[in-house]
Amino acid sequence: MINLYTETNFCHDFELQFINWIENCIKNKDFKFDEINYIFVDDIYLHKMNMEYLQHDTYTDIITFDYSVGKNLSADIYISVDRIKENSEKFKTDFYNELARVMIHGVLHLMKHNDHTDEEKKQMRALEDACLKELKY
Repeated sequence: MINLYTETNFCHDFELQFINWIENCIKNKDFKFDEINYIFVDDIYLHKMNMEYLQHDTYTDIITFDYSVGKNLSADIYISVDRIKENSEKFKTDFYNELARVMIHGVLHLMKHNDHTDEEKKQMRALEDACLKELKY
């Protein structure tokens, strides 16, 4: 089950389309999922979590708590709506396109794809783009 929760006044206009899309991306990569919870928060909330759990004094768009076992995905994924809005403006893209990219980015991390090196970042972006082509909203 994929759940969307909010700790802000954010309302996801395409909730069902995004949930179905994420489920299909997971299944198309031969993974399964138990429960993936997306929790939409603001910058202050996520910054506090970043400090507390990762000891990073920076703003970020996503923090993923991975509870997966093998190819069975399970996680709590926190996303800063403030960062998504700012990044969509910075990169001149639609808010929901940027949101989708970050949401699937978290899932790809659950599938053990990393983005530490330049080559890994390039591969991650290609995987994100491939999944984004399947999203209809």
